[in-house]
Amino acid sequence: MRLNKQAIFAAIAPVVFTMSSASAWAHGDVKCTTEPKEKWRPHTELEAKLVKEGWQIRRMEKTTSCYEVYAKDPKGKRVEAFFNPVTFERVEE
Repeated sequence: MRLNKQAIFAAIAPVVFTMSSASAWAHGDVKCTTEPKEKWRPHTELEAKLVKEGWQIRRMEKTTSCYEVYAKDPKGKRVEAFFNPVTFERVEE
């Protein structure tokens, strides 16, 4: 029996959508700091620090209270990590 592409997509799409929505929802719970943005250190400082430690940065984003980093850590593992923008401490999800 041969399934067509539409049938496969129809079967997989709800699962993928649910997983991506759950992931996005979970990230909304990460709180790194309550300090005002005026006290945040520049993201370029965090990037330089991480590169010096052996990280390979793919992308960095600002959230409402964190710096979110997509990278390979020093062990070569792909990670999505959150950092306090004032102290640069890593915050666990």
